[in-house]
Amino acid sequence: MQDISCRIFIVIKGRLVEMIRVTIWNEFIHERKDEQVAAIYPEGIHQALAKGLAADDLEIRTAVLDEPEHGLTEQVLAETDVLIWWGHIAHDKVADEVVERVHARVLEGMGLIVLHSGHASKIFSRLMGTQTGRLKWREADEKERLWVIDPSHPIAEGIGEYIELEREEMYGEHFDVPPPDELVFVSWFEGGEVFRSGITYRRARGKIFYFRPGHESYPTYHNPEVLRVIGNAIRWAAPRATAVSTYGNAKPLEPIRARGE
Repeated sequence: MQDISCRIFIVIKGRLVEMIRVTIWNEFIHERKDEQVAAIYPEGIHQALAKGLAADDLEIRTAVLDEPEHGLTEQVLAETDVLIWWGHIAHDKVADEVVERVHARVLEGMGLIVLHSGHASKIFSRLMGTQTGRLKWREADEKERLWVIDPSHPIAEGIGEYIELEREEMYGEHFDVPPPDELVFVSWFEGGEVFRSGITYRRARGKIFYFRPGHESYPTYHNPEVLRVIGNAIRWAAPRATAVSTYGNAKPLEPIRARGE
């Protein structure tokens, strides 16, 4: 279990705020092989997110696929409150032992934010228990409008009725995921499709948010509203100090009378 005794608090505008330790994970392949993608994200999607999400209450680090253990060592994960995951063409390259390590941390309480094509990642499929790679898609430079379905949800804080992206990849239903705990956003696309684009789940102590936009060929992660949603999701998914549960054979809290007395 995560040791909450080493939590760090800071004062922001007169309020005591807990620091959230964020790790942004990215394949970092497209940006090094595709000039179009490199022009949009010259330092990688992970660095664009790190810069766009920077805030006084967030301690951000990054990790990429080709680092030892994909940058997700036991120590890194133990020091991570929320993990952000972006992957696309190398899902099969992620080692199963790392997936199991991340899975265990989510169950312990680490938050997980899965972005765009990360829907087909091993970790998201493992947590959902379905073939999460199954959906419709199309790359046609079309408009996406993400409608806020639950305006009271903290992930939608500061967002108007919708977010409009002039160019994005289309995802369409059916999306092979379990019914979400909460539906925060639904996307409409210029070609006519709709998609559940902002959904939440809980697995044991961990909170999970899947957020659809973010194809590598478009500057989506430079959009202030998209970054606002991800920032909100970090703060929503961050673990909280809660009662520690015990399991297995338990001694009675009160004396148990013998039957017949």
